[in-house]
Amino acid sequence: MTALAIKAGGYQPPASIHNQAARRLGELLAQKLGDRIGFELIPSVLDLGRPSADLPVMVEKGELSLCYMSTVRFSRDVPELALLELPFVVRDRATVWRALDGALGDRFVRRMHATTPFRVLGRWDNGFRHLTNKVRPIRRPDDCRGLRIRTQGSALHGEVFRALGFVPMAIDIKRFVQEVGGDTVDAHDNPLTSIYVFGVHKYHRHITLTGHFFGASFLLCNASHYESWPDDVRRAVDEAAREATTLQRRLAISEDQEVLAKLDPRENEVVHLTPAEHAAFVDAVRPVRARLERDFDPTLLAGLS
Repeated sequence: MTALAIKAGGYQPPASIHNQAARRLGELLAQKLGDRIGFELIPSVLDLGRPSADLPVMVEKGELSLCYMSTVRFSRDVPELALLELPFVVRDRATVWRALDGALGDRFVRRMHATTPFRVLGRWDNGFRHLTNKVRPIRRPDDCRGLRIRTQGSALHGEVFRALGFVPMAIDIKRFVQEVGGDTVDAHDNPLTSIYVFGVHKYHRHITLTGHFFGASFLLCNASHYESWPDDVRRAVDEAAREATTLQRRLAISEDQEVLAKLDPRENEVVHLTPAEHAAFVDAVRPVRARLERDFDPTLLAGLS
């Protein structure tokens, strides 16, 4: 009997927490289904010369069965997902995961299933995003003024950074390390784990723990592939995805402290904002957030507070 091929793809270095969870998914499928399944993980499609934005396309076309991807990529199909792009809307992981494992997350998933060719198998932790730069320590919004910052492909993110005084430049992750290491940009934002695994800390001495955005990722499956699998395979995939999600979130929490411990203070200056300094960043983007919040059902916002 020919093994059922399940190929997964990512966009991060092999050691990333997302890829650790994806590998665990494959191990669990092997345990549950034996040689009925042939699982393959491509840790980073960037190594194939593809931008990260190609991952959902590859899943849609059936080149891959699975991928992980930031929810930012899907806010056009599911406008409610832009709620997670509001600055400082998420204060702590316990609250956001209670919401995303509950009614709010279920609403996101239903809309994803209705408007995209994907099935959501997991809701992953993409971390609190912090600022890095190669010019100066950032302790207040005025320190951001005039710095060119690499951003994700999110117009909302760009608007928030402009409110802080940055000059935003949307650059796919395929090119961002090259641009961060060169002269195109002065600053960038990412979770601590990505700052470390992508080597940004080698180019940007200054790291400021702003936690301005919280990111979620979806573990996605080609819906047609999923529906074509036998019932026991679908059950095994669902179970493995749940276990991989538990691991991914646990790693996301521990990685923050581990990265801070790994950073050499001779090479990197980590700025821990005081409550007053943090409040200044919140105040600087408050007009943008207030205007954007009018587009959302107040009950959705309440779920994150």
